[in-house]
Amino acid sequence: MQYEPKRKLTPQSKKTGWTVEEYYQLPEEENVRYELVDGRLELLSAPTTTHQRISHQLERIMTDSCESNYIIIHAPVDVILGEHETRQPDILMVHRSRAYIIEERAVAGPPDLVVEILSPGTAKRDRTMKLESYARFGVPEYWIVDAANMTVEQYVQQEQGQPYTLLHLFGREDTVFSERLPCVGFVVEDVLTLR
Repeated sequence: MQYEPKRKLTPQSKKTGWTVEEYYQLPEEENVRYELVDGRLELLSAPTTTHQRISHQLERIMTDSCESNYIIIHAPVDVILGEHETRQPDILMVHRSRAYIIEERAVAGPPDLVVEILSPGTAKRDRTMKLESYARFGVPEYWIVDAANMTVEQYVQQEQGQPYTLLHLFGREDTVFSERLPCVGFVVEDVLTLR
């Protein structure tokens, strides 16, 4: 019997049916990021500088107030949600009692909080596809940060795996808080205004 070498996987290898295992066989390319969405590879564009500045400010304030109880990680990092699903949220929080889901290459399981910061090119994806995906795979709380409109949308699950409920729409002068994450507390305008 002749040995058949394993075919080298590339993003063009197949259209659908990708698994997390195959995803991690892809060659690493500098400045190229993908998400695995229901078995399809989706290329992610680089975020804008405004997006990154907002992300940094938000991560810093969350770290200052929550680091003793939570591990806070910013993009790019894979979150493995299922055999055919990985996401790269802008910011995530994992309670220290669940640190075991943080592996060397990825977070293997639903974080306690996922935050996506809207950009013109990601708004539809963040409000529909990611909203559904994070809920389906049991992320208990999801925030959509809209710096252009100075709002933070707080979505929560009443039961694991169920669709989200929009619990709060925090405006410019509101203080963001979370019953699930009591360490969180900041005024929207203070964090979403570029410095």
